[in-house]
Amino acid sequence: MDIFLYAFSVMYSPGPVNFMALNAGLTGQFRRSVGFFVGVGCALLVLFVLFGYTGEAIISQRVLPYISLVGGAYTLYLAYQIYTARTVVPQEREAPSATSQKTLTFWNGFLIQLLNPKGIMVVLPITSVMMPAAHISGLSIAAVSALLGIAGGGAPGVYSLLGAVAGRRITRESYFTVFNRLMGVALAVCAYFMFHTFYLHVRG
Repeated sequence: MDIFLYAFSVMYSPGPVNFMALNAGLTGQFRRSVGFFVGVGCALLVLFVLFGYTGEAIISQRVLPYISLVGGAYTLYLAYQIYTARTVVPQEREAPSATSQKTLTFWNGFLIQLLNPKGIMVVLPITSVMMPAAHISGLSIAAVSALLGIAGGGAPGVYSLLGAVAGRRITRESYFTVFNRLMGVALAVCAYFMFHTFYLHVRG
């Protein structure tokens, strides 16, 4: 139980993945972003299975700053894409659509979660401390990893759904432009912290 409580509290907290999903919901792309949610869940499944069976042998703490660097660059790219996107509301009372905004794909979700240090920091304590303490081994690791992957993919889905509910109540294009820019700035801030992690590693 403590494994799922810990994972839930971290996965469902604000972060680059959830910010992107929220923005997709706000701009009327909830259904078209399902692949993105699946990609996030699959990335977490891969990480949990990988670390669950190998521990920290694959990626040590010394490698995390370099993952932060790559993840920060990718997050900054996505931040620019969202910040500069233009949302078009076809008609009043219709659901908004982001005709010029790139739809989030499976690979967007898979890559950003795989390169997200927050995701790795969720996985490491669970696989290196909590699973052994709960005597989870063998095929049980794969089963628990699958459940955690599903829960992880549900986090951006929930954020996107909340954005979709709020988005249907808004019909002015200027509001969606503001939302896009706020989400873009939020992602840029996340990228800054990833770069800062790398900087501290190089400096120290």
